[in-house]
Amino acid sequence: MSGGVDSAVAAARAVDAGHEVVGVHLALARDPATLRSGARGCCSVEDARDARRAADVLGIPFYVWDLAERFERDVVADFVTEYAAGRTPNPCVRCNERIKFSALLDKAMALGFDAVCTGHYARIAVDPGGARSLHRAVDAGKDQSYVLAVLTPQRLRHAIFPLGDTVKVDVRREAAARGLRVAAKPDSHDICFVPNGDTKSWLGQRLGRRPGPVLDADGQVVGEHDGAFAYTVGQRHGLRLGRPAADGRPRYVLEVRPATDTVVVGPRGALEADLLEARGVTWCGPAADRGDPVGVQVRAHGEEFAGVVETLRSPDAGSAGPARPGGGLLRVRLDRPVRAAAPGQTLALYAGTRVLGSGTLTAARASAGTGR
Repeated sequence: MSGGVDSAVAAARAVDAGHEVVGVHLALARDPATLRSGARGCCSVEDARDARRAADVLGIPFYVWDLAERFERDVVADFVTEYAAGRTPNPCVRCNERIKFSALLDKAMALGFDAVCTGHYARIAVDPGGARSLHRAVDAGKDQSYVLAVLTPQRLRHAIFPLGDTVKVDVRREAAARGLRVAAKPDSHDICFVPNGDTKSWLGQRLGRRPGPVLDADGQVVGEHDGAFAYTVGQRHGLRLGRPAADGRPRYVLEVRPATDTVVVGPRGALEADLLEARGVTWCGPAADRGDPVGVQVRAHGEEFAGVVETLRSPDAGSAGPARPGGGLLRVRLDRPVRAAAPGQTLALYAGTRVLGSGTLTAARASAGTGR
């Protein structure tokens, strides 16, 4: 129970379904006095109090589990390391993978619980043979299947998502009808451990000042920066370019080279890519195969692009072969190019509404013409 409306209603529905429900709030911030600022941040002391009040209304036991050290190591430190390496990670994916459906679920199972029930907007379908598959939520605008695409079949067996068939406005109405004070509480936005929303300054405090050049596609110096880690592929604003482009058009970040603290900029068209590669592939169920048509999504609420799986390679395979959960290489060719796909982003694969799996993007390039 995060302290928000979604997890409160999810808990209420679990109670209605006849489950023995225990409310658990995760203390993830090292500073216990951290306070929420409007819709920014989460897991604050205010959120813990809201979660406790919701549990009281539902008449269920409530506990706070301190996972701050694990969160710092597996999510926050990973976030810093990835940016320092010139990649753009999604910390919500890491949190679901390593905290909510790893550390939390493992502890719950050890204590005798059967499942973790959350307020994520996603659905789990069960076929006649008992196999479970992860699907998009009914509410497309709130769908969170992308950040859950790292879940393995074993994890899905112990997951419950009661809100997947409900739109958000109805969840708020239900919360109000149940007397839950969080019915009108704003949703959390941005990165929870960067409550002021200024990721660049937050990273700067962790990584320090690392000045370097900004180059154009021809290798000419067109500006300077205080740290390549503060930039991501596709970024346009905050580049501080001293020399305008010859055609006068805006330039965008095309590449971040952390080894030399260099940022490369160029025209918008150079951001388009129809060949995507990913590593660390995890399948939510049966793996895709070469030649399979798939839907591809590279941002949490981004557009889905149609594509075809071209390559699947196991970590120890010398040639293309079946990929296995948790590793390997995946390459997908898109029917039309996606713009500004950045290394480090999660690449999620779909078959209709069903989530096939995911991997971490390592390369994005155009198959013909100018590209990365």
